[in-house]
Amino acid sequence: MSDLTLTQAIDNIYASINNDNEEIDLHIARLKAAMAREGVKEAVFDPARLAQSNRQGRKMMQAYFRQKGVRVGFSA
Repeated sequence: MSDLTLTQAIDNIYASINNDNEEIDLHIARLKAAMAREGVKEAVFDPARLAQSNRQGRKMMQAYFRQKGVRVGFSA
């Protein structure tokens, strides 16, 4: 795995989501590694950049990422 910054890892997640979740598990693993390196406990996403930004979509994303060991929050 390459050493991505947290911002780069989150941008890769957005790109993956917009490409029908292509390689999402790989991007989640890289995000998790970047979070550990930077000492961040929660990845914060902008709901406006998500493919499905309604409450149900956000909860589904949180649940999936939680299964992978990543805590997700959303900006206001």
